[in-house]
Amino acid sequence: MRSPVVLGFDISETRIAVAATDTVGARLGSDVVSTHAERSTADCLARAVAAARALLERVAPGRATIGVGVSLLSVLADRGSVVSSAGRGWSSRAVAHGLTSAFGGARVRVATDVMAAARVEAEYGSLADADPAIYLNLGTGLAVAIVVGGEVLLGRNGTAGGIGRNLRRIADVGQPAEDRILLEEAVSGKALLQHALAALPGVNSACHVLTDKARDPQLAALVEEFTIELAFHLTNLAIAVDPERIAVGGSMARAWDVLYPPLNRALATAVPNPPDLVPADFPLNTPFLGALALGQAAARDALADVAHA
Repeated sequence: MRSPVVLGFDISETRIAVAATDTVGARLGSDVVSTHAERSTADCLARAVAAARALLERVAPGRATIGVGVSLLSVLADRGSVVSSAGRGWSSRAVAHGLTSAFGGARVRVATDVMAAARVEAEYGSLADADPAIYLNLGTGLAVAIVVGGEVLLGRNGTAGGIGRNLRRIADVGQPAEDRILLEEAVSGKALLQHALAALPGVNSACHVLTDKARDPQLAALVEEFTIELAFHLTNLAIAVDPERIAVGGSMARAWDVLYPPLNRALATAVPNPPDLVPADFPLNTPFLGALALGQAAARDALADVAHA
């Protein structure tokens, strides 16, 4: 019998990337399909399944799929609800069911893009052997993932770590999302860039704002306000979780020299046993790598069940 294979799907706003590996992680091939914004999620998933089947026929004909990992883009809706793929309504349960059916009962694991990135760091990168640990994603949005015993904490509804919905002021207590400013709307790459563009139209990214703050007093003030509020929430989270290590990933982590001093200073000052603060080892393409890591974990579970039986 030929050895089984593993699939990884990275579902983002505009495209679905799929890759196949063997059970030890060696890449066999990959492909990308557009999601086409006007089409239903069911149609997009069907296109992804078709692309994966064509890929398997090309790189692993006749080999069964034993594990599937999926990274779903998670974004904050305008009124505070959590949705996937920019409001397209992806359901992790529906995705898992559809892929399990499509690939002969393969074991399937689904997580948000941030949780998938944390999985990569916990297994192969900056958070390996750290327990517990926190992965802080600073990109367009804001979220964290909490790693305990090498596993990423999902929460009851799969939304653990969604600090983008945090309250910002005492006056926010008891207020519905539509009546307050959510943390992600003030402290995120998107928010920082929007505020910076009002002050200096020439900037082109949040990372640019961080690294260019020295040449403009208004940018410097924005960055200081951004890092102080981020440090406030990260410090409170560290006090609650008591992590061994915090890794910072996402596009804004490229400005590590700017982010590290104020964040580390806040942690060292307020946390009883300050964690190590480090940059993520996999700053690029982590959701896709995370999907493959999830698929490998699903395959290990399936193979363990077979061995036990």
